[in-house]
Parts: sequence; C-alpha cells; structure tokens
Amino acid sequence: MKTPGECQNMTDIRAEIDTIDRQVIKLLGQRFAYVKAASKFKTSETSVKAPERFQAMLQQRRVWAQEEGLNPNVIEKMYTDLVTYFIEEEMKHWQNK
Repeated sequence: MKTPGECQNMTDIRAEIDTIDRQVIKLLGQRFAYVKAASKFKTSETSVKAPERFQAMLQQRRVWAQEEGLNPNVIEKMYTDLVTYFIEEEMKHWQNK
C-alpha cells in the first residue's frame, strides 16, 4: 500500500482506493457472519431487532466518525442502511432456526 502522498497519479490513487474498498467489503462480510451467528442467541423478534442497541450503536458510530474527521450524519445514514439490511437478513435466519 502506498500512502496518499506516495501516489504519483490517479491510477495509483484509484488502485489504493480499490484495495481499501475490497478490505472494507471483506470486513462487512465478516460482520455479517457475526450477525447471523447472533441469531441463535436471540429469543424473540424484538431481540433480533434490538431497537435500543441499534440506537446506541448508531450513536457510537457517530462518535467514531467525528474522531476520524468524517461527517457523522453520513456515517449514521450508511450504518442505518447497512444494519437495517443485516437485521432483515438476521430475521430470516432467526425464523428458520
């Protein structure tokens, strides 16, 4: 990996961004595996959806976004969409266990 300052052109920049995006997607896949595994510990539809945990998680991601110099509203939206999808998938997995 090259640092942003080591990149010589847009090809270098795009290659590094692609590498990072691949890593991010791989990590999201790992996160999803944990979500599916969690369904075996859930005892009700409410425990799958866990609205209080969902809100607390979003607030923590906002803090982390600010610490990284990112817009917390954008990160919250991204995680809302992502986790809503994961909850839907976890619900399917939970109902079929």
